[in-house]
Amino acid sequence: MTAGATSPLTGLTAEPPEAAQVLPLLDDPAEWSAFSRPVPDKPGCWESSVVFEGMHCAACALTIEDALRKMPGVESVQVSSASHRGRIVWGEAAVKPSQWMQAAQRAGYRAIPANDAFLNERRKNEMRQAVWRLGVAGLCMMQVMMYAWPVYVAEPGDMAPDLRNLLRWASWVLSLPVLIFSCGPFFQNALRDLRERRISMDLPVALGMLITFAVSTAGTFDPNGIFGAEVYFDSFTMFVFFLLAGRWLELRMRDRTAGALEALMNRLPDSVERQRPDGSFERVAVRRLQVGDVVRVRAGEAFPADGVLVEGETMVDEGLLTGESRPVAHPAGSSVIAGSHNLTASVLMRVERTGEQTRFAQIVALMDAAATSKPRIARLADRIAKPFLVGVLLAAGAAVLYWWPQNPGHALMVGVAVLIVTCPCALSLATPAAMLASAGALARRGVLVRRLEAIETLASVDWIVFDKTGTLTRDAFALQQMQARPGISPDEALAWAAGLARHSLHPVSRALVAAAAARGLSAFDVVEVQEQSGLGVQARPTPSVIAGTAIQGVLRLGSAAFCGVVADDSDTLKVYLADEAGWLASFELREALRPDAAATVEALRRLGLQVRILSGDRPAAVRRVAAELGLGPDEIQGGCLPEDKLAALQRAQKAGHRVAMVGDGLNDGPVLAGSHVAFALGQSVPLTQSKSDFIVLGERLGPIAQAVEQSRRTLKIVRQNLWWAVGYNALCVPLAIFGWLPAWLAGLGMAASSLFVVLNALRLSRPEAHEALGAATRQELKEAV
Repeated sequence: MTAGATSPLTGLTAEPPEAAQVLPLLDDPAEWSAFSRPVPDKPGCWESSVVFEGMHCAACALTIEDALRKMPGVESVQVSSASHRGRIVWGEAAVKPSQWMQAAQRAGYRAIPANDAFLNERRKNEMRQAVWRLGVAGLCMMQVMMYAWPVYVAEPGDMAPDLRNLLRWASWVLSLPVLIFSCGPFFQNALRDLRERRISMDLPVALGMLITFAVSTAGTFDPNGIFGAEVYFDSFTMFVFFLLAGRWLELRMRDRTAGALEALMNRLPDSVERQRPDGSFERVAVRRLQVGDVVRVRAGEAFPADGVLVEGETMVDEGLLTGESRPVAHPAGSSVIAGSHNLTASVLMRVERTGEQTRFAQIVALMDAAATSKPRIARLADRIAKPFLVGVLLAAGAAVLYWWPQNPGHALMVGVAVLIVTCPCALSLATPAAMLASAGALARRGVLVRRLEAIETLASVDWIVFDKTGTLTRDAFALQQMQARPGISPDEALAWAAGLARHSLHPVSRALVAAAAARGLSAFDVVEVQEQSGLGVQARPTPSVIAGTAIQGVLRLGSAAFCGVVADDSDTLKVYLADEAGWLASFELREALRPDAAATVEALRRLGLQVRILSGDRPAAVRRVAAELGLGPDEIQGGCLPEDKLAALQRAQKAGHRVAMVGDGLNDGPVLAGSHVAFALGQSVPLTQSKSDFIVLGERLGPIAQAVEQSRRTLKIVRQNLWWAVGYNALCVPLAIFGWLPAWLAGLGMAASSLFVVLNALRLSRPEAHEALGAATRQELKEAV
């Protein structure tokens, strides 16, 4: 959003407003739904999603959590050091949003509603300031190095003392802008920490900068004093430049992840054209829409709510919400979802669900929860961040005391190197950076992550269990075989059946209509249609159509009993067509597998997983589906009640297997809750989704195999990051203590350490990261769609 736009939270325009203007407005209950949602099981409690400005490390996250937990009325706080996002649960009777936001601000961190329209502009301003500080530090560093170089290369006696002092003074002047401007954020945060009697990564860094500049300044002003032997302006400017460069790159990479989530959260338009009773249109805020309103959505705009098209047809991009890679045709009467994009034509839509009830809002809530959750390894790293920093200060002090008798100036620079080189940021970012990158990559493939910790667990599963109906199969049937009475061709019988079936919404009826359309058959017209729930449909053919045919009287389509015919002994699903003379035709149907079900099972097997089916359907039906998927009788179990599924799962777990469960129905709730990792399909009931760790959008099962492989790659990256962070500190801290690591190289090492962790994590965002599946399987999954 650009300057001059209007924020939906504040109603203000132009530049991002100051906190003093915004916070009182956020206490209006009418505004809470814009950045908060009610907690279902806690009346009067709200869960708010915010972004914190000014964070740099895990210690910052812990500081914010401590400050907010002290506020009366704040029940829980969770802040992610990787995404800089937080979730705060608070009670409206005891505290208002402005109060806990001010508590965060007093701690030195500004809280911004996560979907504030100005948030993108704030990030741009932060990026511009970072570039300016980096540019000043880089320019001054190059000039200071020019003045330091003659001192390094000159032999004893080659340079007059006056010239040496002149070069020192020039370096001192050029270092002042770096100290005052480029180092400003480090010093501000360090002073804040001292006032609050706490510690963060900025405190040792600021101490190192201040000590280096002070020692060099003393040597410049008093060349014959105890610090006059050498000045370190080149080291000072270099490690400031390296630190700022590292933070700038880290900021850019973090914004790539944060920007993707904010792009989703801000996908809805600010306003929309609503139809008045007289047929004219007025522009209103999206949050003012109500169920039943008719709105006009132009080509290129996003749909503001869930609804039904009442006029016009168009192509809709639903990729970000359903995982569907291609635009979908939507004629009048079809349903559209909030956040999807209208591509080709203006349409009128009747609103059916708004706000928190939309599928878009549910997806945003899931992604936001994942962005602020902390895996077990990350929580451990956060807990050791503050003790680690205290240890750094003690180690630096001990190093200074050890070296002081030999050379005070060198002793202080050794202490500076210890302060600068240590990097708990790499340790605290090692896990969440990889998890967030992986969650973003999975979301782009149609899998939403509800708990980041589940990615770690998924990497270790060796069994994956599927429900059958609605999971491996679609909520639809396919016509497999037809038989007709002599004198009636199968196609003619199917055309008569489609004539009756098009007046019913039953899945079997829809399958017959679809089968007739696929064969290019036109359904015959019928009148006096009556449908008996659970039995079938009856109707009378029109006289103009029945003439010249063998059809006699009223037609019936449905079960054998409804049609008055004798059912055969087959356990397959059959529907019958009959007239007043008796049996006309039989239609054998089978459940339609999802298009990529077989390819997904094969992909999972190639990844080393054992695939099982637990279904409540008839064993014969389960065996047929298993045969199509290449599964044997010992890999399936039919006729299962919910408690049977749970018992089978527990037997596998007792045998040492780690089990992932995929389901969609209400009866899958217990087994999903009992599994190590649970996948729910996007169309599943809310209870099923609430028990799941991953939600698969769209109609494809292929993303499940991709999620398994992605989780394994994620765990591999996490291990690499942790080994790097531990190994880097274990190697560099002793080097600095022994005086073998200059300050400028310490600054480069610290910046490179955090940068390596983030860059390594971003490898998980690459779209071509499916090596283990193999090219053949990837092509099968693609063709199956």
